[in-house]
Amino acid sequence: MPDLPWFVYAMLLAPFGVIVIAAAYKTLQVRAASDWPSAPGKVVVSAPEVRTVKTFDDTRASGHGSEQRNFANVVYEYSVAGVAFRNNRVSIGEDLGNYQVAETIAKYPVGTAVTVYYNPLHPKDAVLERDAPKGMWGCIGIAGAILLAVVFGSAFGLHQITEAISDHIPNVAMSGAVVAFSAFGAVVALFALMMQRQASVAKVWPVVDGKVTMSDVDAFRGASNVGAVMGKVMGQFKGRAEGGTINAIVREELAKQG
Repeated sequence: MPDLPWFVYAMLLAPFGVIVIAAAYKTLQVRAASDWPSAPGKVVVSAPEVRTVKTFDDTRASGHGSEQRNFANVVYEYSVAGVAFRNNRVSIGEDLGNYQVAETIAKYPVGTAVTVYYNPLHPKDAVLERDAPKGMWGCIGIAGAILLAVVFGSAFGLHQITEAISDHIPNVAMSGAVVAFSAFGAVVALFALMMQRQASVAKVWPVVDGKVTMSDVDAFRGASNVGAVMGKVMGQFKGRAEGGTINAIVREELAKQG
């Protein structure tokens, strides 16, 4: 292996490690749920719902902010040993919002008879779908391919790349860092292309008339800089519209699916 700084490999392999840990955790949940008993149930609520979600924000002193996202609120009733329960968890996968809202509501309309899988130790914990989240194994496969590319690239290519770069920079010792940041820049460029694609898709979203129901400035204290006791008080626009675009898409998709 080439003699490159440790942080080169850390930057390249960190995303793979995160994916593996998350996949392992979900795999354990799926395996545990595979032994859960089932009970008949019935969907009693099926509608889009706006929820406030806590988000990571390193510009704030608290380290987090919040935003509103759309969720498919599918509530179902079931009973275990004569005790009635209600739950609204559909899948083992984590629902982060703004994902397949219309599809989930169309799949579980009000009145639908469903099979509920519940935790025998805690019957109030239940799901309708206990399979592994869609795309999980695909992500693991892609991450594995990236890992192999990093390992073989390190063994056969990075050393030659580092030597080639060292001939064109004043500080030869920085050649490894140049390779690392170049690889990181390539990843950032890939994410930028993905965001551009999402923006292109958003241009063809349907549009409906709406009404602004809230328009205000959210005041918060920013993260403190080095040497500062506390950050400055800052402001950020916060608004809410009735009949927003995402809910409009939900309604239109439901109309298409009958």
